[in-house]
Amino acid sequence: MLTISAQKREEKGKKVHGLRGEGVIPGILYGPKTKAAPIKVDEKEFQRIYEEAGESSLIQLESPEGASPVLIKEIQRDPVRGQITHVDFYQPPLDEKIEVRVPLVFQGEAPAVRDLGGTFLKNTQEVDVKAFPQNLPHELIVDISGLKTFEDKILIRNLVHDEEVEILHDLEDVVAQVVETQNIEAELEQPVVENVEAVEQVKEEKKEEEPSEETKEAQ
Repeated sequence: MLTISAQKREEKGKKVHGLRGEGVIPGILYGPKTKAAPIKVDEKEFQRIYEEAGESSLIQLESPEGASPVLIKEIQRDPVRGQITHVDFYQPPLDEKIEVRVPLVFQGEAPAVRDLGGTFLKNTQEVDVKAFPQNLPHELIVDISGLKTFEDKILIRNLVHDEEVEILHDLEDVVAQVVETQNIEAELEQPVVENVEAVEQVKEEKKEEEPSEETKEAQ
């Protein structure tokens, strides 16, 4: 498990801006069984950890108060420079399943592109999954070498993942395919049909994980 060091943050309000100028990112640690605590982390160290772990893998947060397995719940960026200005670390209960969004990484070469001159389409680039925090995947690999004709499609049910991980999508949803180049505009114009009930359920469950007003005040 990746590890990042954190220190207790005394600075609040306008003083927080000074931290960012020193290469330090202000943040907060919270969770259903954790009292909200203002913290700060080194910017370069966080960037390295975030690139490897993303927002779906547990990392170890080490502070003077002890070590905690956490998820990078949310980051805020400067709208102009893109610099990370704040980060939320969420400490989930390890005995309860949670839902996160995981990116898909496409690997290989599609024969229908190489041999037939088709155009490769990514219909889905990330999926919502449910699992115990320690079993959450950082990403899901999608092998596209099986796309040999324009009829071949990769569906949600074709995604390779551990048994402990549940994908919260219709198993027949198309992940990727190769289409004839002249038909690409027609494919892109097709409406995206969402499972509204499932989306609303995910939103409600995520809302329950968000920090309380007390947590937000601690930021």
